[in-house]
Amino acid sequence: MRLKLQAKMDPEVNLTSLIDVVLLLLIFFMVSTSFVKESQISIRLPEAQNEAVAENAPDRIEIMITEQGTYLVNGRELVNNRPTTIRNALQRVSTGNTSLPLMISADANARHQHVVTAMDIAGRLGFTTISIATLKDPASE
Repeated sequence: MRLKLQAKMDPEVNLTSLIDVVLLLLIFFMVSTSFVKESQISIRLPEAQNEAVAENAPDRIEIMITEQGTYLVNGRELVNNRPTTIRNALQRVSTGNTSLPLMISADANARHQHVVTAMDIAGRLGFTTISIATLKDPASE
């Protein structure tokens, strides 16, 4: 008996079904993914510059806020932290000159509301040059 040798056929890989499954998975994940973006406020925090700070800045008003919410205007502690007291102290120190630079420095653990209150009062009085004091990053030294 004579057997005929058949040529071996290379196996054929059909990729059509694999592509179908991958596309179906892609569609499933796209449909099931939620695209709801949480509402966020983008805040750019101030950073200290490496420039030398003037030691004696003439004619400058400084508001300091402690951790407990006590306000100090040019180093003098205010009787209370009511907005009218802060406004009266700023008017007395500035003598009506709202072009003076105003620096607000707050304790790291002070409430943000106290800083916003000081900025709001200064803005309502007409101060336009308001800066917030920052600390130099110890990692950059």
